[in-house]
Amino acid sequence: MSTTTLKTEPGIKTNAGAKTIEVVHKNINGNNQNQQTLKDSVTLHGVGLHTGENVTMIMKPAIAGYGIRFQRIDLPGQPIVKADVDYVTDTSRGTTIEHQGARVSTIEHTMAALVGLGIDNLLIELDGPEVPIMDGSSREFIEAIESAGIQEQEARRIIYSIDSNIHYYDPVKNVDMLAVPSNEYQVTTLIDFNSPVLGTQHATLKHLSEFKSEIGPCRTFCFLHELEYLLDNNLIKGGDLSNAIVVVDKVVSPEELSHLAKVFKKQSIEVKQEGILNNIQLHFTNEPARHKLLDVVGDLALVGSNIRAHIIASRPGHASNVEFAKKIKQFIKRNKHLSDVPHYDPSQQAIYDITHISKVLPHKFPFLFVDKIIELSDKHVVGIKSITFNEHFFQGHFPGNPVMPGVIQIEALAQTGGILALHNLPDPENYDTYFLKIDKVRFKHRVLPGDTLILKMELINPIRRGICEMRGTAYVGNKLATEAELVAQIIRKDKK
Repeated sequence: MSTTTLKTEPGIKTNAGAKTIEVVHKNINGNNQNQQTLKDSVTLHGVGLHTGENVTMIMKPAIAGYGIRFQRIDLPGQPIVKADVDYVTDTSRGTTIEHQGARVSTIEHTMAALVGLGIDNLLIELDGPEVPIMDGSSREFIEAIESAGIQEQEARRIIYSIDSNIHYYDPVKNVDMLAVPSNEYQVTTLIDFNSPVLGTQHATLKHLSEFKSEIGPCRTFCFLHELEYLLDNNLIKGGDLSNAIVVVDKVVSPEELSHLAKVFKKQSIEVKQEGILNNIQLHFTNEPARHKLLDVVGDLALVGSNIRAHIIASRPGHASNVEFAKKIKQFIKRNKHLSDVPHYDPSQQAIYDITHISKVLPHKFPFLFVDKIIELSDKHVVGIKSITFNEHFFQGHFPGNPVMPGVIQIEALAQTGGILALHNLPDPENYDTYFLKIDKVRFKHRVLPGDTLILKMELINPIRRGICEMRGTAYVGNKLATEAELVAQIIRKDKK
């Protein structure tokens, strides 16, 4: 039987850089939008389900942006493998990742616990090839994390909202998985093994705040005929009736029960009407379906991005979970640029209207190219420019085929950046901004009459000595039209 030892140790530092991104959703687990790690290290001891080896596992804090990584401290060079779907090498009896000689098996229950408690950054040290099975659920990992404490970090959590359906189907195994847009990360699972004992079961996780109590304690399970095969082939050396639910799907003779009792070092084993070996009391009537949901959460954590979607999984398994995770990751990679596109609702009230803008900026008609400001913070600004055929530049710029000149788009970004540069000054009307440098300019999409140009400027570095470095992007709908990096200087008007 697995044992657990919890202790705290000094935190570590890693060599990863922090990544910050604006997030438009509540924290996965509560109201905090920032990334999280542990306050202190915590140690667990147990055995690997398949290897049967005693393993010591230490979860250590890591800086923002580090992600989840496993380190094999028992191997030469102590190699590290990132918890990422690209490194999955085996899904036959759990989820295994491997990179540069570091192989780590049965990671799904730990990964599910980290997702359930909102842990973004962690280094997990192991002195063996497999994460300890503990009681076959995420419960003891959750308890370990809570004993160490959770530390909020000064970096925004990256959350990707799935805005269209993503579907995966395996006709051989009859596995069907679907991600649909949702305001929360939700998971629904259905299992159907044609078993008179289990029947058809459903489980649902409506919010990750429910994971700890409703999903975390649910243990892994297998059928008796699977157990016999695994035992005969010496494949679950760490298996124990305390870390798995065994569903009895056939009539078992007294001789077979006696044999199993010897294998598991029990005085006796019995089966009653419930169909569970040794009559283990289920935590929930649908505990097997809930554990499948736990596996889905753990395996989809390997996407590498927190997602906002409703996952609907019918008859899922580790192989299908991983294939679905790969499909979601590809979708995010293909559409990631859309996550930075500002949302523009024409009915929303402007932060600054044209009257205020004309007071702050020295530009006037016909050279004022920002109609209103819809977002403004210390680090970014979003402005709007409505393009009509009446713009003066269309008279001479392709009048038979009107296209907004690229240099005017850059000027519109520059003026929007001027609002950002002057934002923190008590008397912005007494300052002007002069652009010193324009770099990395790219024009990717035509801007035409009737378009609404969304102008976004973000600070690259804090403003120092009046020098303001910004990255600008201009969008038409979800399409990137123009991008550039601009450097400006803030100068007081009476000191020119």
